[in-house]
Amino acid sequence: MARVLPQHSMSGITSTRYTVRVGYSGAWSFNQEFRLSWRLWSSARGVRVKSATVEPSSHRMARVTRGWSLAHMKIGITCYPTYGGSGVVATELGLELAQRGHEIHFISYAQPIRLRGSEPNIHYHEVEVSRYPLFDYPPYDLALATRMAEVAQLYDLDLLHVHYAIPHSVSALLARQMLAVGPRGRRLPFVTTLHGTDITLVGLDRSYLPITRYSIEQSDGVTAISNYLRDRTLRVFDVKNRIEVIYNSVNCDVYHRDPKAIAPLRAEYAPNNERLLVHLSNFRPVKRLTDVIEIFDRVHKKIPSRLLLIGDGPDRSVAEWLAVQKGIHDDVLFLGKQDQIQETVAAADIMLMPSELESFGLAALEAMACEVVPIATRAGGVPEVIEHGKSGYLADVGDVDTMARYALELLNNEPQLRQIGKQARAAAQERFCSTKIVKQYEDFYRRVLERSA
Repeated sequence: MARVLPQHSMSGITSTRYTVRVGYSGAWSFNQEFRLSWRLWSSARGVRVKSATVEPSSHRMARVTRGWSLAHMKIGITCYPTYGGSGVVATELGLELAQRGHEIHFISYAQPIRLRGSEPNIHYHEVEVSRYPLFDYPPYDLALATRMAEVAQLYDLDLLHVHYAIPHSVSALLARQMLAVGPRGRRLPFVTTLHGTDITLVGLDRSYLPITRYSIEQSDGVTAISNYLRDRTLRVFDVKNRIEVIYNSVNCDVYHRDPKAIAPLRAEYAPNNERLLVHLSNFRPVKRLTDVIEIFDRVHKKIPSRLLLIGDGPDRSVAEWLAVQKGIHDDVLFLGKQDQIQETVAAADIMLMPSELESFGLAALEAMACEVVPIATRAGGVPEVIEHGKSGYLADVGDVDTMARYALELLNNEPQLRQIGKQARAAAQERFCSTKIVKQYEDFYRRVLERSA
């Protein structure tokens, strides 16, 4: 059992200087102890580990004798800690796993946005990239690999779970190789989850294809967030690995429609009882933010309504100018980036998601859980999430007239709007609730560990 000896009291996410002593007992073929001297520095919430003592792990012995039936695992998670869907998915997965008793270590260049700092079983390790005049670009992938290996050694991680093949799975591969030739000679398995940009990147620059394919093939387990993404990955990369589809999830206890909670928000955003439409994204061109404005303009001409835009990004200024040109700027509210968006989403009537491409469509799923009807494009993996006419509506990319028509039909028919909203939440609960999806990841981890033992 690992023991943490703090120099100062700790709670929630570890962020203090302390000494880690990992002590073990058990009848291994050898009973030796060696001392590792580390000097790990990182700014802000990083940790400095003075020293660690490592012996064979008793909980690893249990795995040898009982197989991988352990209730609790030590898992390192690496993701982009930003407002994109992959970072949100990875963070929420870590939080759910921690609630189930697993020890979770986030390893990234910044603290993931949905970590609030007080969660049990959650640790954060910052990757600090040194800047040298020799390098035009800081070598983040190498710094990440080093940090992964350090954290895995010091905290005796069972496996790494990285989100995105580039560069995270490459860094995990390097960390695995470093640990294999280290004093303990251990093999650290890693799981790669593909989110879609892995494919897009190769589409934009084919020079990334060999390294992306190699990192996928070297992964001990690979998952994709939709059947669409799995099939496209197999087609583009021609990999031989089995890719398991594990859908994104939503916490149905957090994302729900609470009339009392949303009443103040509706009073603030719709003081004259206007209808509320919402859009949530990182405002990149692929999200087609100007289509959101076009759809809302058509709705606004027929029904008193307001548009909530949650997020920020490169297309914000273009959307702002388009709203000004159409004379609807006063009814388009740019709310910026928000960490906790569930109540704002739940206050809306309709979610607009007219993306060029979505490998899954997490924003639509979060809306569904809140009984907010999504109107989206029939692109990528979205049809796997939204059943047209039952849990939302789908249209072709760029068909703003059809999407506006769906919105108007719903907003003019309150019973139908609420009925579709309830069906949307039922679909989210039945297929995508986090309690179901997290169990799939736990089972997947154990299968990976069994193969790697």
